[in-house]
Amino acid sequence: MTLDQSPILPHFAPALVEVTKRADGATIVRSPVPLGRADRQLGLWLRRWAKETPEATFIAERDPTGGWRRLTYQAALAGANALSQAFLDRGLGPAKPVMILSGNSIDVALVMLGAMQVGIPIAPVSPAYSLMSQDFAKVKYAFDLVEPGLIYATAHAPFAGALATLDLAQAPLLFSAPAPQGVKAAILGDLLKTAPTAAVERAFDAVTPEMVAKYLLTSGSTGMPKAVINTHGMLAVSQQMGSQLWLFVAEGEKPVLVDWLPWNHTFGGNHNFGLILRHGGALYIDAGRPMPGLIEHTVANLKDVSPTMYLNVPAGYNALLPYLEKDEELRANFFKRLQFVFYAAAALPEDLWRRMEQVSLQAMGRKPAFVSSWGATETAPIVTTVHFPIDRAGVIGLPAPGVEIKLVPSGAKLEMRVRGPNVTPGYLKRPDLTKAAFDEEGFYRIGDAGKFVDPKDPAKGLAFDGRVAEDFKLVTGTWVPVGMLRVAALAAATPALQDAVVTGHDRDFVGLLAWPNVAACRQLALGLAADAPIAEVLAHPKVREHVRSGIVRHNAGQAGSSTKIARVLLMAEPPSIDANEITDKGYINQIATLGRRKALVEALHREPPPPEVIVI
Repeated sequence: MTLDQSPILPHFAPALVEVTKRADGATIVRSPVPLGRADRQLGLWLRRWAKETPEATFIAERDPTGGWRRLTYQAALAGANALSQAFLDRGLGPAKPVMILSGNSIDVALVMLGAMQVGIPIAPVSPAYSLMSQDFAKVKYAFDLVEPGLIYATAHAPFAGALATLDLAQAPLLFSAPAPQGVKAAILGDLLKTAPTAAVERAFDAVTPEMVAKYLLTSGSTGMPKAVINTHGMLAVSQQMGSQLWLFVAEGEKPVLVDWLPWNHTFGGNHNFGLILRHGGALYIDAGRPMPGLIEHTVANLKDVSPTMYLNVPAGYNALLPYLEKDEELRANFFKRLQFVFYAAAALPEDLWRRMEQVSLQAMGRKPAFVSSWGATETAPIVTTVHFPIDRAGVIGLPAPGVEIKLVPSGAKLEMRVRGPNVTPGYLKRPDLTKAAFDEEGFYRIGDAGKFVDPKDPAKGLAFDGRVAEDFKLVTGTWVPVGMLRVAALAAATPALQDAVVTGHDRDFVGLLAWPNVAACRQLALGLAADAPIAEVLAHPKVREHVRSGIVRHNAGQAGSSTKIARVLLMAEPPSIDANEITDKGYINQIATLGRRKALVEALHREPPPPEVIVI
């Protein structure tokens, strides 16, 4: 096989950008390409493909036998129309949304489409708030905030604890499975038999881009969830932006995704679900997750289905790569018709990038095309997109058509603020948060920093430069680049570390509170039983030395104290979703974690350090 070090790039739009430096110190970065006309709501896309490709697979999921249950575009439209009528019959509307507690499924897709296409907002809630939470406080808070007119869950039993905290007199229940005795609920199968009337068409035609399509819940650094307003116009505009940059999506084979990313987040629910619906593709729901015991489901699905593009977060690639490296059948099927590898939501560590290149070379004889994007729940989500060759992680691309980015000096960095038709009008019932989120020119304060990859050639794109609020100073007054340092540390100690937060605010050295990759650490801990307690695994000399020597290598290439890591503490307790330490996408919240684990921060910086601290 001939090895080609240059990836074969899909047909992208040219890399074009306009940069205007202002007298006040700000810089405006925008695309010179006008934004094309966007549709007024995504229900139009469902109707188009139900007419043009009625028997094509829209969504598929595993059935109890292990086969694929497939929903065609024609069946999806019929189901959505039936549910639209049933929801209208129950008095749902703009002021009475549908709250969804369950994760990705065909039934959830029908509920979402049936509501949104007739102007009924949806409020998808992270299933972890019901299934992993100890107090259900976030579900209760979201319920009171959104005031739904209906609550959907796949079944009663898994959600019984969360439902018990809610005033169900105000919001009837809808399940896919029959309700237990004594629980009053409608059954989805019965509602799917509802005959649509002219009321559905009237409500469909009345939906405007300004109307609310969904409320996406995001917690931020601390506190209870905020309900981010996502309008129909935002969702449609975001897909229009993407289609003008990724030209190949509409030109050839329809997109095929094997995807686990949750629909209650903007990445999975807006970007990926919307991309498939906009272009008439097929979405295979992956019930796996990037964690031991669940990643195996992802592997099985990718052996069955060859995606045309693969979109994931770094934690997903970290979990999948060991299987791609050792399983030739998986590797061949994964890359068979893959057009690019996409990552977002966090920076991709350099070692994962290089390992993905190696498995691609093994499978195809060439490197993959890497692409990325940058945005937020408040931007639906596209702001920038990579649509040109890149050779390293961290590049987030150029502004999409219709978007303006304002770079504002903030300490040693440039804060990126965003304005455009894809930006939220605000937060439900929180005018105070809405006001604080926008500057005097109407730019949304996203909280991230960016810089040009090459200031002399802006067309090479912007690079992510960390969270403005996360960076801190040592007692020397030197700024610590938290985002960059975290990614570098994970790469240096690979594969022993799963994730980490950086410590050292107003102290004299940088530390690392790190979560181990338990499976990898067990392999390093030679001589221990396979079921040895995690505390024994983390205390094993081989594990500690692996981490220490990796960080030593990292430090050897650093010039100053702000990028050298002096100590590491491995944490046995996983991140808490109740305490906002982690999202169900696997994104770690630095600020919330440091606040909750103050005792560990103190131990890490104590003199002399306790024995569990790895001193570099």
